[in-house]
Amino acid sequence: MPITPTSTIWKNGKLIPFEQATIHVLSHAVHYGSSWFEGIRAYGTPKGTAVFRLYEHMVRFHHSMRIYRTALPFSIDELSKAVLDVIAKNNLTTCYVRPVALRGFGDMGVYGLNCPLEVYIAAWEWGAYLGDEAAERGVDVCISSWDRITPNSMPSLSKAGGNYMNSQLVKMEAVENGYAEGICLDTYGNVAEGSGENVFIVVNGELITPPAASSLLPGITRDTVVTLARDLGIPVREANIPRAMLYTADEMFLTGTAVEITPVKSVDRIPVGTAKVGPVTKVIQKRFMSIVTSGDDPYGWLTYVPTKHEVNGRGKAAEKSRTSAKAKKA
Repeated sequence: MPITPTSTIWKNGKLIPFEQATIHVLSHAVHYGSSWFEGIRAYGTPKGTAVFRLYEHMVRFHHSMRIYRTALPFSIDELSKAVLDVIAKNNLTTCYVRPVALRGFGDMGVYGLNCPLEVYIAAWEWGAYLGDEAAERGVDVCISSWDRITPNSMPSLSKAGGNYMNSQLVKMEAVENGYAEGICLDTYGNVAEGSGENVFIVVNGELITPPAASSLLPGITRDTVVTLARDLGIPVREANIPRAMLYTADEMFLTGTAVEITPVKSVDRIPVGTAKVGPVTKVIQKRFMSIVTSGDDPYGWLTYVPTKHEVNGRGKAAEKSRTSAKAKKA
């Protein structure tokens, strides 16, 4: 999906013009895939623009890099504020936010730890990842011929850019063969995840999702669904899911920041259940969308973007405080 340029992007603590957010061709990330990122959504609610589970995303951002012996030079609070600033500065309401850290221009070679770290945060308007009708009608998926990366080859727990070379192969194969998405199996032949989504199935009223050990990225939307399901009285558990189970499941859906909660209507052209959005999927979809669009959030998952009035108010208060301090010194 194309990106509409905004006015600014955050880089290493400062807002810079969109067109200046560039990297050198000899940056380490270009040659060795050394980048880490997050995908975050913000929603327009009656209470203002709200970022969904901002804190959890920033915790995962830090953890992704720690696995690769790299520390972010900005705290969770600093990065969270930067996200809010980028959204506000670009006058965005419902949008997608992309924090990304990368190893820049410095040493050449695989080691990379001596290369400077560059951190960016961008935001833009972005619609439904798998199409506008996907949430209501469901999508067709296939089992990919490409397995998911193995746990001891590349850590799937890190949201690293290099991992998505595997995802690209899965996605390209699926789309070129007429599917919306491909589902990866792990090294043991059990379901792992999609090219960028977690997988849930419903069997006899029970919600099942693969465990983190199945070479997947434990998604924040995945965690959201587990929490909502339990609070709605829907049995939910993590378990290995063999490929054949997808063909006999009553319902199936994908989760992720980009896809939100997207039903699956067929796997390898075999209908899932009635090939329509099932009752369990519907109730979870409804609860999720109610939280992010109404602002009715009992979980504390929404972080609101300050309005211009609030920002200006804080600025005036700070100026008043500085003036008062100067007067006392005088």
